[in-house]
Formats: sequence, structure tokens, C-alpha cells
Amino acid sequence: MSDTHEHNRLSVFKTYKLYVGGKFPRSESGRVYEVQDHKGKWLANAPLSSRKDARDAVVAARKAFGGWSGATAYNRGQVLYRVAEMLEGRKGQFTHEVAHAEGLSKSRAAAVVEAAVDRWVWYAGWTDKIGQVVGGANPVAGPYFNLSTPEPTGVVAVVAPRESSFLGLVSVVAPVIATGNTAIVVASEKAPLPALSLGEVLATSDLPGGVVNVLSGRAAEIAAPLAAHQDVNAIDLTGADAELARELEIAAADNLKRVLRPQAVDGEDFTADPGTHRLTAFLETKTVWHPTGSLGASGSAY
Repeated sequence: MSDTHEHNRLSVFKTYKLYVGGKFPRSESGRVYEVQDHKGKWLANAPLSSRKDARDAVVAARKAFGGWSGATAYNRGQVLYRVAEMLEGRKGQFTHEVAHAEGLSKSRAAAVVEAAVDRWVWYAGWTDKIGQVVGGANPVAGPYFNLSTPEPTGVVAVVAPRESSFLGLVSVVAPVIATGNTAIVVASEKAPLPALSLGEVLATSDLPGGVVNVLSGRAAEIAAPLAAHQDVNAIDLTGADAELARELEIAAADNLKRVLRPQAVDGEDFTADPGTHRLTAFLETKTVWHPTGSLGASGSAY
């Protein structure tokens, strides 16, 4: 009886949606495209985002920036660690999606997912420490305190890696938000499902809506309006090919966006030690001068 029931059971396919402003809209264009595994087998239909979706994501990211950048670094670390907890609980799902997306064995995909969770924890731990690494007191002549502190750049557009659908994705998204920025992520066109599932994890964690927005579709179509958008402060070109990266960099120059160029022609090794360069890539330095009062022979007076 049970065997017959299983055999006749209707499969329940998952409907993948965008993640914008803490909600799960379909593309406003109503378009979808077929996502296939490494063997060309159909996996799902993913939303094919439009320029309007990109603009909506910028509005959501800007709205969320004040609260997220104004939160304490310690609190941001707590929130990011909560995301890691949620990822850990969904390892089976992400292992399945990564295996299909990247043509990996189940054991290899599981190792990639664990590395991605560890990478998220790594960045969660940096939220309240990066200020001590790149900021501090500066020695100056005269009766002044001179203090430099890092501040987030603002709204960051991220073209996610094309091949590394989950470890690469986490490696480019986590450092952006760890330092207080908000992000619009253009998921891998070929393998967007792990990114869209990450949106579901973020929605059920403590991360405020709009801090991360995930769009799927054609990278060139979505990234072009983001690079030219006057309310986007920075762009990460990691997942763009050479021709697209050049076009986006030219568009980004219009309002002097910060640009993080692809690290290597043959792609970045996301299994390597991440270091802190992605944390500092989207930070600005604010320097404050504060008078200490007169400095006499008997010492300083405040």
C-alpha cells in the first residue's frame, strides 16, 4: 500500500522567487528561465529579473542602510552568526543544490557547503574587530586627539561568482554586510538556486529586510542598471567576465562608485584563506580631530 502510494505520488516542485526588501516577489516582468544541472537536466524555473527589479532592490537596500549601519558591530556579528546557525540546519538542502549546480559528488558538495558555513562564521567574527585593524589613533603635532575609524560605504551591488554557486557567493556577500553595508546580489546566471535559497535563510534569521537582496537572471541585464544607478555606492565585479566588467566599470565611474575588480583572469580561489581585503574593500575612513586643551610642563589639561 505504502509502496504504491509512493510510486503514484505527485512531485511537489519548489517555486524559486527573488528576495527583495525582506519579501519574496516574482520578477515584475513575469519572466522565468530554465535552470539546468551540469548534465543539462531541468532543475527549476528561476525568475528572470528586469531593470525594474534592480531598481526596486536599490530602494530596499537604501531604506535598510540606516538601521543596519547604525547597529553596533557586536550586534551585526550576532545576526550574522544566527545566519550561520540557520545555514547549518539546512546543510542537506544546500548540499543537494550545490551538487546539481556544480556537478559535484554528494560528499564533495557537502564539504563545499561546510566550508561556506565556516566562511560565514569567519566574517561574523570580524564585525567588531575590523575597526581595530584598520582604524586607531594617529600621532599628530599639537594638542589634538586624531582618530580614524572605518565606516561602511553604503549600498553595494555584487555580481556573484558564476561557477562557485555557494562558497563563492558567501565569500562575496558576507564581508559586504559584516561591515555595515547593504547589498544587491546578482546571482550566478547558470546556478542561481543556492543564492535564492540563501534568501530564504536570511528571511528567517534576524537580518533586517533589505540588507541583502537577491536577484536572478541575466547578469548583464541586471548589473548594467545597478552600475549606472546614482544611489549605488559600490560594485563588486567578481562574477563578471572581462567584457562585462569593463562596461560596468565605465558606468560606475559616473558617480565615482568604489569598484572591486575580479582578482584573477582564471577566477578566484574561494577555498583559500579569505584574509580581510573584502572587508576593507567597501569601507571608508573617517578621521576626527579633537582638541585636548593646553599641554604644559605639568602634563595635559582637558
